[in-house]
Amino acid sequence: MAAPRENQEWELLTVRGLAMTDETASEFLGTLVVHRRDSGEPVENVTVRVKRSVLEELGTTIQRLLARSTTYKR
Repeated sequence: MAAPRENQEWELLTVRGLAMTDETASEFLGTLVVHRRDSGEPVENVTVRVKRSVLEELGTTIQRLLARSTTYKR
């Protein structure tokens, strides 16, 4: 993947295969699928290791944002 440039925007498409790396579930390993916004380039797959505390913080933040936003209907 190319090095990030200033003002470069990436779109998160999905998270794949997020699974705990040990029996304590203190870390998780998965793949972010991202795409450079307004680009014809293909998607990028980035393997990430995430601590449980970061996932908990993300979960709280996302729940708060969704509760305050208008309802999204599929």
